[in-house]
Amino acid sequence: MNYGLYISASGVLTNMYRQDVYANNLANMKTTGFKADLAALMQRDPESVEDQLGMDVSNDLLDKLGGGVLAAPMQIAFNQGKLETTGQRTDVALLEADQFFAVQQQNRDGSSTIRLSRDGNLTLNSEGYLVQSNGQKILDDGDTPILLQPGLFEITSTGLVRQNDETVAQLQVTTFKDLEQLYKVGQNMLGFKHDLREMIDNPSVSPGQLESSSVDPIKAMMDVMAASKAVTGNARMIQYHDTLMNHAVNRLGKISA
Repeated sequence: MNYGLYISASGVLTNMYRQDVYANNLANMKTTGFKADLAALMQRDPESVEDQLGMDVSNDLLDKLGGGVLAAPMQIAFNQGKLETTGQRTDVALLEADQFFAVQQQNRDGSSTIRLSRDGNLTLNSEGYLVQSNGQKILDDGDTPILLQPGLFEITSTGLVRQNDETVAQLQVTTFKDLEQLYKVGQNMLGFKHDLREMIDNPSVSPGQLESSSVDPIKAMMDVMAASKAVTGNARMIQYHDTLMNHAVNRLGKISA
């Protein structure tokens, strides 16, 4: 098989992946507290190196070309988004880029899982629980969902939830020791394998504001276009290699009458 086909095919696949990642960023440019994903590529070693073939016969010229490209592990850009004033007493924004709200995600089997989120667009559900815009319950500093009475409530600059001039609960605001262990689970939430949360005793939040998405729409659009062009370029190279093989089979060495 033509070695160039494999290299070009890897370029198509990895850049389609980049295109999907950047398109998702662009689609979430208006999502509260959304953090952009970073899609990076890495060089793939040639087969003789990757498989540690040792004394196996290899082609030095092909080895110098490398093994194409691979998608590197996706990373999350935890930079602080701009704060937008809403005037709503139930909206709250985190002031530090490495801080999160704790959320209880309800699973289909009836169990629940603790997740992290930056979404401070809060309201009450039909049962009276304080929830995010995705419907997941906000947790207090004891990992318990916050239950309120029907009616108005407010959140103070220290994360206290108050209703009828009384403090009902303390919002759980937490940091995470190793941000690289966080991964997205959908619905604007983050998951983790090992619980490395460190709760903040006296958090500072900004009531009446929401954190906007950290996605730069112009950059995201340019990233999508660049990835699309890379897909097209690598697909064109596949066509060139196909034409080259066709000529090699049907023309090279052909004996003219």
